[in-house]
Amino acid sequence: MTTVRTRFAPSPTGFIHLGNIRSALYPWAYARATGGVFILRIEDTDLDRSNQASVDVILEGMSWLGMDPDEGPFYQMKRMDRYREVLAKLVELEAVYPCYMSVEELDALREKQMLAKEKPRYDGTWRPEPGKLLPPIPEGVKPVLRFKNPIDGVVSWDDKVKGLITISNQELDDLVIARPDGTPTYNFCVVVDDIDMQITHVIRGDDHVNNTPRQINIFKALGALPPVYAHLPTVLNEAGEKMSKRNGAKAVTQYRQEGYLADAMVNYLARLGWSHGDDEIFSREQFLEWFNLDHLGRSAAQFDEAKLRWVNAQHMKKMGDQELASHVKVFLDKENIATDDRLVPICGLFKDRCDTLVALAAWVRSFYASVEIPSEEREKHVVSSVLGAIELLSAKLEQLSETNWTKESIALVLKEVLADTGLKMPQLAMPVRVLLMGTPQTPSLDAVIALFDSKTVLERLRAVKN
Repeated sequence: MTTVRTRFAPSPTGFIHLGNIRSALYPWAYARATGGVFILRIEDTDLDRSNQASVDVILEGMSWLGMDPDEGPFYQMKRMDRYREVLAKLVELEAVYPCYMSVEELDALREKQMLAKEKPRYDGTWRPEPGKLLPPIPEGVKPVLRFKNPIDGVVSWDDKVKGLITISNQELDDLVIARPDGTPTYNFCVVVDDIDMQITHVIRGDDHVNNTPRQINIFKALGALPPVYAHLPTVLNEAGEKMSKRNGAKAVTQYRQEGYLADAMVNYLARLGWSHGDDEIFSREQFLEWFNLDHLGRSAAQFDEAKLRWVNAQHMKKMGDQELASHVKVFLDKENIATDDRLVPICGLFKDRCDTLVALAAWVRSFYASVEIPSEEREKHVVSSVLGAIELLSAKLEQLSETNWTKESIALVLKEVLADTGLKMPQLAMPVRVLLMGTPQTPSLDAVIALFDSKTVLERLRAVKN
């Protein structure tokens, strides 16, 4: 049985966004699900736009999401000698020919064809045929190399997403596969790479559908078997436009900065074009156990940040408190906020209220750093009628020993204060929460107070007098 070999082949011409990384997720998942090999290939032949910073973001984003390749990254610019070697083979096979048509002549030809309502395409002026007289070679002009596309017949492939696709060879003109300086072009390099890297399955965006028949014909000219193709529908942004940098897409790494979990991102991205019944929330392990090419969707998926936040919240709830605390600590460390062994239970208490690590870190911060109390919350909740009760609570809490600073003991103190003052719990709890955390809405007050350092609680409650 042939080992599955998939690849992700981005161009490093800008940051990698969620639409791009979704195109990496499926080939990675298919390789993992089948015990295959996942390859990363950097298609950096666009020298004007390719840059190392973009490569770094690709590598960083994939590493964060746990999508490390088994082989690579390979760089096309380092494979130029290999491309020239294969070009020479095609010359020997008479599968290519030099074309001296200038850019101006080509533009004029296309304009003429469009005026005649014809499909703009190269007309084969320089294609050698038996008995055909070619134009005289112009002086001082370096030719491009064009691939001799078959004139008759069709190109067909059974696309794993779109089904059977058949294109007439008459629809395809002779593709430029080497520029005047000898530099090979995209469609040619891709085929050579896929042959050399023994790629069995090409899973990529459907913007490449038009390239596929051209690439299949080059495979055949080189005597190689084309891979299995699966062309994924576009990912749309929230406005229904194709997700792109121009349309406001964010770099994948920005989601890490905004507090999303890698496993939640994998879960959400997996559902942008693939499904396993009605399952919405699943682990990485479940995804890889379930994934195959038979359940890839045919229609464009639309990104929804609210849904992503919901998925992230579900993963945070499911995550063990210890592991979650280690993720939150990264954000607190950036602010030089020192934590202690309370961090784990604090995360456990507040995680159900949060949809990002950043939101959870904001709650945790109140236990270790000073709190800014919004004036409107203070005016609304810390009113004169409860000041006496807050003072009484402070006095009673001060009497608790350090070993007795527990949720149970604090709950008894709160009951005593309510009994002594005749207040209802919300009347006392809301102003105390505002003084401790700057907000009237928190989990159970006894649990919150128990996780605070006693000194901090007393300082913040006594500050009510100021």
